[in-house]
Amino acid sequence: MAFNPHYAAVEPTRAEVDALRGATVLEFGAPWCGFCMAAQPDIAQALDATPDVRHLRVEDGKGRPLGRSFKVKLWPTLVLLQDGQEIARLVRPQGVEPIRQALQQFQSPGGLAD
Repeated sequence: MAFNPHYAAVEPTRAEVDALRGATVLEFGAPWCGFCMAAQPDIAQALDATPDVRHLRVEDGKGRPLGRSFKVKLWPTLVLLQDGQEIARLVRPQGVEPIRQALQQFQSPGGLAD
């Protein structure tokens, strides 16, 4: 699954996220956020090169429990999960290269999502 341009219609629970198998990029942001919109081309470019990584976009904001459980403070925040465990985090990534470098952590054997 490459870049997902849409925010999830229903926010997954923390238990659902923790139970995800394989490689997942959990992206927190908001559709009206200027930083989020500016980062989308870089996020898309990096994720399109790693089609085996699951990409979940979650709209964050006040009262949103998933973002609070990950202690998200700024958008966009990319949380890289391997089998539901955080292995890396990028906050307001500047350019495609930092995203690519973070995604390389999924390249270990068995690291990519099914």
